[in-house]
This record gives sequence, C-alpha cells and structure tokens, in this order.
Amino acid sequence: MKKFGLIASVILLGACASHSLTNTLSKENSARLISITQSLPSEQQARYAARHPVETLSFFGVKPGDTVVEVLPGDGWYSKILAPYLGKNGQLIGVDYSLDLWPKFGSWVNTEFIEGRKRWPAEWSANARSWGGEDGAAAQAYTFANLPADLTGKVDSVLFIRALHNLANYENDGGYLTQALSETKRVLKPGGIVGIVQHAMSEDKPDAWASGKNGYLKRSFIISFMENAGFELVAESDINKNPKDDPQAGENVWRLPPSLDAKEADKEKYRAMGESNRVTLLFRKK
Repeated sequence: MKKFGLIASVILLGACASHSLTNTLSKENSARLISITQSLPSEQQARYAARHPVETLSFFGVKPGDTVVEVLPGDGWYSKILAPYLGKNGQLIGVDYSLDLWPKFGSWVNTEFIEGRKRWPAEWSANARSWGGEDGAAAQAYTFANLPADLTGKVDSVLFIRALHNLANYENDGGYLTQALSETKRVLKPGGIVGIVQHAMSEDKPDAWASGKNGYLKRSFIISFMENAGFELVAESDINKNPKDDPQAGENVWRLPPSLDAKEADKEKYRAMGESNRVTLLFRKK
C-alpha cells in the first residue's frame, strides 16, 4: 500500500517562520494520520494523489485533541479522516453556508433542497460521530449564521477546503465572505490558524474570470481579503498545485475531475489534466 510522504514544498514568511515548529507533526501523529488514511475505502484513497490529505493536514498542523471547524464538509471526504484522527479529546465542527445564500445558486435550489440543508447539521453530526468510532472526536454542525456564542475563542483551526469561491462570488450580494471570516476570527483562539485550499487561477488572467463564479479565485485576492479580515499569512505550499489546469475564457472548475461536467468529446482531455490547480495557504489570527 502506498506510503504518503510528508515532504511539502513550503514557503515560510518572514517573522512567521516559527510556524515550522507547529506544522511538523510528531512521528506518532504522522503515523496515526497515515494509518487512518490507509484504512479508508479504496474509492476515497483513489483521490489522495490529487488531494494530498496527509500532506495538507500536516502542513496545517492539525493534531489529535484539537478543536477543528471544517467549512462546507459536504459528504465528509475530509471529515472521515478528521473524525478518527482528532480522537476522543478532539472536536470536529462542520459549518455550512448561511441558509439564505443557497437560493442564490439558481432554480435548482428548490424547497426540497433547502429542507435538506435544514436537516444537514443533525445528519452530518450523526455521521461524523460514526466515522470517528468509539474513540473519535465529538461532532457538531451549524451554519455561519448560528455558530454558538460559547465557541468564541475555543477553536484551534478553521479549514476552508475548496469552500471560499461561493462565499466570494456572493460577497457583493449579502456579504457572505465577510460574515464567514468574521465568525472564523471570533471562534478561533488567539493565534489560531486558518487553512485554505482553493481552486486558483493565475494572476495574469482577467479578474472577472476569477470572481468565484467559475470556481476559481486568485491567490492575491485571497491574501488581501484575509489580511483585511484580521489574519496574517504564515506560510504557503505548492502541494496541491496542478500547472496543467490553465482555464481559459468560459471554462470553469467543474469541467475537470471528479465532476467532468464537459462535452463528451472533451472529457478525455480534462481527465488527462487531473483535478484543479489549488493554492494551499496558512493564516494565523492576529
């Protein structure tokens, strides 16, 4: 079975280079993380080559016993790793977008879908507890509109893994990214971290292509917005980069695997490209 190395190309920034002490996991925690990823079903492991979960969580410095917020965890791809990894002394908190954002996605967001989002916190919490097993993390779920007041200053890390683009896309129609980052800052401990993996478009492309509508943001936009929200960039890594993904006018991220939402004639080309190009950025609460 494939072993996942913890070698990542990392840039540590200025006075923040001390983060190297926290994003290098102990041998025990590294072994625990690798063991958990290797125990999961083959269909999950098939995506490790594109998503690099061991390297990514190691880079973010996530460790057993932490309290971690995972934004838009979906069906639990990362949650299935985090729940057992954080352990019985840890806590995993799933956070969905605010309910009033979802209707903005279009006509496919119908009443049935919204009712499903209302049920999601309870359903995800129950699933996350089962993913963790008897020694897994405590699990709860909320939206950005109802994160409890008693979480203030209690969270070690907040993970936005491919979750920023929709918030950015609707920022001018509801302030959703501002809300999310304000709540993120509130719940984090002093010095708590924000780990971001985001579909990214090159800086030389038009800004309109990278508004979030097509799934992509620019690295410079993310950094600027985060700094204005009260976070400092600590480090970045190229572990999730894919230079083959160079979107042109009219192309969105969903043309690529795993969605492959493209014309049949183009699917083989997009399969060969692989999953999206992604920036991996680590911020700290000031």
